[in-house]
Amino acid sequence: MLPSARTLILGLLLASGEEAVSVRDFVAAAALFDIRENNVRVALVRLSGEGLIEAEGRGSYRLTARAHDFADEVATWRDAESQVRPWHGSYLVVHSGNLGRSNRGAVRRRRRALQMLGFGELERDLHVRPDNLNGGPELVRRRLYTLGLESAANVFVATDFDAKRTATIRTLWDSRALNLGYRKQRAQLETWMARADTLEDDVAARESFLLGRKAIRDVVFDPLLPAPFVDIDARRAFFETVIRFDQCGQAIWRRSHRLQLPADATPPGTHLTH
Repeated sequence: MLPSARTLILGLLLASGEEAVSVRDFVAAAALFDIRENNVRVALVRLSGEGLIEAEGRGSYRLTARAHDFADEVATWRDAESQVRPWHGSYLVVHSGNLGRSNRGAVRRRRRALQMLGFGELERDLHVRPDNLNGGPELVRRRLYTLGLESAANVFVATDFDAKRTATIRTLWDSRALNLGYRKQRAQLETWMARADTLEDDVAARESFLLGRKAIRDVVFDPLLPAPFVDIDARRAFFETVIRFDQCGQAIWRRSHRLQLPADATPPGTHLTH
């Protein structure tokens, strides 16, 4: 799926870190995906109005502090495997029954936060996940708030669910699809990297953007479940391949001169999640 002007702009800014990006660079990168200059300029105005980007000098933009809070959380994807610890059978629980539903934006941010940290909905307004994330409920609580969950939500650890609910919890994630995805995407990325040097720069830049964007999004939204929910060795191998693909994409985008990326940047747009 081709990116929109909005997606591309946010991705370029996420990739640039603290550096501002010029409108000229936005337009040049957009040309790879047949996005018109007018669409880029309209998206810039709208993103500025939403408070996600701000002007830096004449003809350049950067992310606002508000957008950086979210971006910093997303940027931890490279260390995803280090975020987990052994699981001993307890669950992290989020109860949101006291939160309103009339504000669609708040509901959307709430759902995204829960999804990004791998929570499944056991019952209405009751979300759970295995308690295998480093830092326990205190750190998870802070991360959820950063990602958009309202601070009035109750986050805690629970054990001793009855047999019926325990069985239901095991079905909240599609373990078979996750394991299949790890292996399938890893093979796809490895195959592409093996032939990347045979592609023209613009073709390689475009394809690395699209493949990398999907792969890194899948890492960002991976529930990081313990065994026996998923095959953790297959997940680790997939994550390692995505990191190597990311490095390959960086080199391609720098070589194509579409954007002067910092040495440790992610290829434009690949880790955008909204």
